[in-house]
Amino acid sequence: MPFVLYLLGLAVFAQATSEFMFSGLGPDIAHDLGVSIPAAGWLTSAFALGMIVGAPAIAVLGARWPRRRTLLVTLTVFLTVHVVGALTGSFAVLLGTRVLAALANAGFLAIALATATSLVRPDAKGRATSVLLGGTTLACIVGVPAGALLGRYLGWRSAFWAVALISVPALIGILRSVPSSRGAGPAGPGRIAVGPRLAVLLLLGALVNGATFCSFTYLSPVLTEVTGLGVGWVPPMLALFGLGSFAGVTVAGRYADRRDHRLVLVAGGILLLGWCAFPPAAGYVVPSVVLVLVQGALSFAVGSTLIAYALYAGSAYPVLSGGLATAALNVGAAAGPVLGGLAIGVSGFRGPLWVSAALVGTALLIGGSIKTVSGNSAQ
Repeated sequence: MPFVLYLLGLAVFAQATSEFMFSGLGPDIAHDLGVSIPAAGWLTSAFALGMIVGAPAIAVLGARWPRRRTLLVTLTVFLTVHVVGALTGSFAVLLGTRVLAALANAGFLAIALATATSLVRPDAKGRATSVLLGGTTLACIVGVPAGALLGRYLGWRSAFWAVALISVPALIGILRSVPSSRGAGPAGPGRIAVGPRLAVLLLLGALVNGATFCSFTYLSPVLTEVTGLGVGWVPPMLALFGLGSFAGVTVAGRYADRRDHRLVLVAGGILLLGWCAFPPAAGYVVPSVVLVLVQGALSFAVGSTLIAYALYAGSAYPVLSGGLATAALNVGAAAGPVLGGLAIGVSGFRGPLWVSAALVGTALLIGGSIKTVSGNSAQ
């Protein structure tokens, strides 16, 4: 893999850390800026909304620019708004920086996916995608816990400074290493046609990612209230989930390029069985620990493979496909926690686990066709 892909992955790591770190910083931000904790939660919602709206919109606009310029502009905006966020004393300004950061993040990831797949062999899109998405899983393992520790000992603003600093070497690397090619693929910057196979693959990716974040968001209360683990066990268990997801993305990158539908269907079937087994097993420590690792690995393996298939299916218009893939992932990431929260109100903390099973089961039913899951055509 070209070294520049790892620089793009470093930027994705910084952006994913920024997206997820608010789970540990919200109370401190609320206290410091004089708002309620639910109001501080708007910072997360604003980021998710910006990602969903910004990915396809900025991808289409950025298709008219050279990819290096778009990557540099979006990453510079992302870096700058974190500096502003670290300095501001206004909650309204901080909220605005989260929207701008999300728009920049969405645009960057959309163009980065298209750029990564253009820098490798035509049959290596899966491996290239896994390098970028590996930055997200590493954020879960390293970035988010580190952000929480910085917030605890140096204040929440230090986490913003850290994200900005991590972005600097990626910015320099992109400037020096990414070719200054046009943003559009062979289909031209104005093409927006999306074939049915691509649309279905994006839907499957959203469903699987929704299942992942539905349970991951509420993993802490599941482990403490159902499994009976102490609060001190939560960070190691979250890190275990992250380790599993990194392993899943890494392995899936090699198999996704085979475009063999049987691989994703078998892995998806095992993922479904795992989500079905988790609710009754959640009352026991050892099965819960095993399932946290396995479900993390399978969730990200299946999800990243579906995104790689989508990039293959949309290879005629890579920038738009990257934008739509980014939006699909974030639709799932936004909808999953909402559905999980509703399920908790109905059936307790095991509810999100059952919802995850339902979402993956729905994805398997929709994607059972060989042509839908793994065909080469863009249409």
